[in-house]
Amino acid sequence: MLREKLDQPARSRALSEALAARLKEEPRLLDLGAGTGSLFRFMAPIIGRPQTWIFADADESLLYAALEHTAGWAGRHGFSVASSGGSERPALSLGTPFGKWHIETLVTDLGQAPHDLPFAAVDAIVCSALLDLTSRAWMERLFADLRLPFYAGMTVNGRDGWVPHHPADWAVRTAFRRDQRRDKGLGLALGNDASEKALQILGALGFQTRMTTSDWRIPSCARAVTSGFAQMTALSACQSMPAQTRKIAEWTSARLKQARKARLSIRIGHYDLLGFPPK
Repeated sequence: MLREKLDQPARSRALSEALAARLKEEPRLLDLGAGTGSLFRFMAPIIGRPQTWIFADADESLLYAALEHTAGWAGRHGFSVASSGGSERPALSLGTPFGKWHIETLVTDLGQAPHDLPFAAVDAIVCSALLDLTSRAWMERLFADLRLPFYAGMTVNGRDGWVPHHPADWAVRTAFRRDQRRDKGLGLALGNDASEKALQILGALGFQTRMTTSDWRIPSCARAVTSGFAQMTALSACQSMPAQTRKIAEWTSARLKQARKARLSIRIGHYDLLGFPPK
């Protein structure tokens, strides 16, 4: 749930409000790679009326976790919670002051998208922290026959910053970005270029698009977060460029020391993107 604490204040509320304004009175949304349901917990209150979401993910355990986290979140907000659907297609219904919010689940291989995805049964396609894991070919297949609004939140853009500067920042950043571009099951990942590629493809198909920054900003006082993020970055960098292991280890040691002393702050650049199909 650490990622959710970073995502929620970074997300563009303006783009979510723009999507909500264009949806029908009781919309159905398909959340690709829904994970633990963080996007629902941000966007459903903004939509603020009866709605149905389909959480789609390849990892069945994540879908169970999504319903569990969302049920807990709903309870803390005073909403009623009812489970349904059994073990094969578990679902959740929330009774809110804004009407019923229903969540369905779909275990699916996103690598095969859009095959078997229920585009005809929904009013919008949404995702979060997914586009940078995908390839251009994957996007082209997804968008080819898409005639629905499309929203993609929290896509990394490479405009990150670590303060204070360290001499090995460039080497670590290069190795980390190489790791971002390996095949994550959806073709060779676009990484930092994903949002720009999506804009190009959607624009060529006549979509009206908007994109805003949604950067993580991790302050130096968040010692556990800066320390954990430094370790995660170093691990990915070492896997990508093992020849740089010594330099990365020196960088990691320095960053962890700074984190313990509350002297390390981090900014990780992201984009939120919204597209509406041609009328």
